[in-house]
Amino acid sequence: MMSGQIAKFGNSAAQFLLGGLAALRSFGNGEKDKPALGEDSRQDIDLRDAVKQWREVFEHNPVMYFMVDPAGTVLNVNTFGAAQLGYMAAELIGQSVLNVFFEEDHASVRRCIALCLETVDQPHTWEVRKIRKDGSVLWVRENAKAMLRGDGTPIVLVACENITQRKEAEDALRQSEAYLAHAQELSHTGSFGLSFATGEAVWSRETFRIFQCDPATKPTLNFVFQRIHPEDRDRVRRTLDRASIEAENLDHEYRLLMPDGSVKYLHSVARAVRHASGRIEFVGAITDVTVAKEAEERLRRSEAYLAEAQRLSHTSSWACDVRRQEFAYRSAELYRLFGFEPDQIDLPARDFQQRILPEDFRRIVEVERQAVRQREPFQIDFRIARPDGSIRRVHTEGHPVIGSDGEVMEIIGTHVDVTEQFAAKEALQRAFDELKTSEQRFRDYAETASDWFWETGPDHRITHISEHADTSTAAPTGLIGLTRWDIPPDAELEPEKWEQHRLALDAHLPFRDLVYRSRDRNGHPIYVRTSGKPFHDASGSFLGYRGVSSDVTAAIRAEQAEEALRKAQAELTHVTRVTTLGELTASIAHEITQPLAAVISNADACIGWLGREPADLTAARRSAEWIVEDANRASEVIRRIRALAKKTEIEVIPLDLNQVVREAVALVRRELATNAVSVRMELASDLPRICGDRIQLQQVLINLLMNGIEAMQANIDRPRELAIRSSHADDDGDRRLLLTVTDRGVGLGKDVTDRIFTPFFTTKSGGLGMGLSICRSIIEAHAGRLSAFPNEGSGATFLIALPLPYKDAS
Repeated sequence: MMSGQIAKFGNSAAQFLLGGLAALRSFGNGEKDKPALGEDSRQDIDLRDAVKQWREVFEHNPVMYFMVDPAGTVLNVNTFGAAQLGYMAAELIGQSVLNVFFEEDHASVRRCIALCLETVDQPHTWEVRKIRKDGSVLWVRENAKAMLRGDGTPIVLVACENITQRKEAEDALRQSEAYLAHAQELSHTGSFGLSFATGEAVWSRETFRIFQCDPATKPTLNFVFQRIHPEDRDRVRRTLDRASIEAENLDHEYRLLMPDGSVKYLHSVARAVRHASGRIEFVGAITDVTVAKEAEERLRRSEAYLAEAQRLSHTSSWACDVRRQEFAYRSAELYRLFGFEPDQIDLPARDFQQRILPEDFRRIVEVERQAVRQREPFQIDFRIARPDGSIRRVHTEGHPVIGSDGEVMEIIGTHVDVTEQFAAKEALQRAFDELKTSEQRFRDYAETASDWFWETGPDHRITHISEHADTSTAAPTGLIGLTRWDIPPDAELEPEKWEQHRLALDAHLPFRDLVYRSRDRNGHPIYVRTSGKPFHDASGSFLGYRGVSSDVTAAIRAEQAEEALRKAQAELTHVTRVTTLGELTASIAHEITQPLAAVISNADACIGWLGREPADLTAARRSAEWIVEDANRASEVIRRIRALAKKTEIEVIPLDLNQVVREAVALVRRELATNAVSVRMELASDLPRICGDRIQLQQVLINLLMNGIEAMQANIDRPRELAIRSSHADDDGDRRLLLTVTDRGVGLGKDVTDRIFTPFFTTKSGGLGMGLSICRSIIEAHAGRLSAFPNEGSGATFLIALPLPYKDAS
């Protein structure tokens, strides 16, 4: 009977609910409607049982059921549904259903009820939050349908499914993805998935940033190879091909050539995943290691400079572990000093000790022991007996290094080969004084550039700061208890910087390279660069920051000095250019006088043509046109002279170098005529344009032409001729434009050739020796090269090589 009742009202939860309620109403009045015993009584009993079963299902079914009228009043709710919200059913019946929804969701709920009422018998589904009696949130997916009662009035039946756990899981997933994205951004590490079968890839947001492309772009293997540096493409392609064939993991480094010409270094690791179909995919991570690579390159370059400096000065460095009584470090020059090859890095200390004369070795041991006891630097002279029988005299200086336990842990020092200096006491004294000065200079540099470590508490007040022995510029311990913004004198001058820094600290974010002005323990102003990161206890509670600070005063002042030097060089270049104009006064006057004289002559002719009867207007117009042309010539000369005399910043524009040559020759034409010098110009007609500053290049050419004129003043038995040639070369991709200026003068001796571009060197009795030095500086500022060499026979040639803009092969 129950199954038939359910079938009668359909399979949906809403129809089942409506059918059960209709059965309750039909049973309605109880005994007073009870029919007589017989067949009708049997049906009543069956109906009572069906209603009882329906009520049990309705009340305890693990789904929340609501019945609401068009006004939103709760007509009925099952026990399970009320309990899920923390209520008794009686507390909800007769109340507005909006009471169990957030106020900001009321309008949405009303629209949903209205939609159901407009589409009777059509089901609708939505997700919404509900409020439990205790104020907690319950997410549900509601299936609702409006139906008509027996009297024709509509009601809305709602079945609710609890989806709170799914929503919380989705929120947790989104938060986890956000954390991962932030972690990748901070570590400059992106993730990717790659399919060799399709060439398609899936990138994280940080991977898009590393490759500098729009996240909307669909990444492919072809795009990756377009970004990979041309010199690395074949190697990367071979690596990927091998990995795809053998299904092996990847771990390799390569470079990217970015659209702006910059280079990035990447480290990529990936795991090969083989699917059941045999298809191979790679899942991995890619890290931008450009900063680390550049730091490694600087370190290698610095080490190479140091090794070369030690080799040239016969100075070696070392560090000795006091506790283990063995070398912790030995420079390559130390091996050469003792007669060993630098690649014999595994030699024990005793091999070095055996080459020291025994009596000197005993003195060294005693001096070092005393230095450790007294914790003081030491110096001593000793002798080395080499296998070839030669004796080398060595001056050594050492400095004890105190460990955190207060004991001497290392001795660092230098060995200087003073064999040659030992013969002359005065020379040795000078060398010793220079060594002491060098040591003090090194100590000053070390103190200026030394780092100190610090730690703050959760209130951002300094709790610990390291000290450096004999360091006057390090931060004093008097900073304990202060916040960082209490220390610098620029906190009021740069409030926005410190406000941003305080916001980062309050958010417990790491920070790098914060530069501020402060004072050392002696009150002298310094610049400090500091970096820090937060640290926490095992439970995740914030404990403060740990970090390192560096004195970067020298670097900042060096930048300021470099800027001042650049301005001074610009001033000197301008002065030299103006001085050259003074020397060319006669040529300039001739260049201007010639077109002005033509203007006067043509003006007189024009007046004559107009004075005729009748006036010859055609001839007068022709004279007027010539006047305009000559005036333009004079104006152009004046424009070029004003441009040369004007003090401006370098202006790099596309230039026709042949035109620059012609303009320079025009400006020295008078000097050429006065000194009977002829000019032969062999200018290639197919020269590509270069990028440069017209005025500065003209200054270089005028200087070279004037030097050539002066070099041929003494020519009597040979012609005075200047040859100017332009061409371009393309050697193995090195595209250059070449320009030579050749004279037939006195030429260049070897000593002059080696020193001709040295500042203040000159062969002229009244010269300053700055012209060619400035010319070379100008050409080098254009990424070019200026060189000079003597000709066979007589004269000299100056060669200018300028780079051509990169030409895309496509």
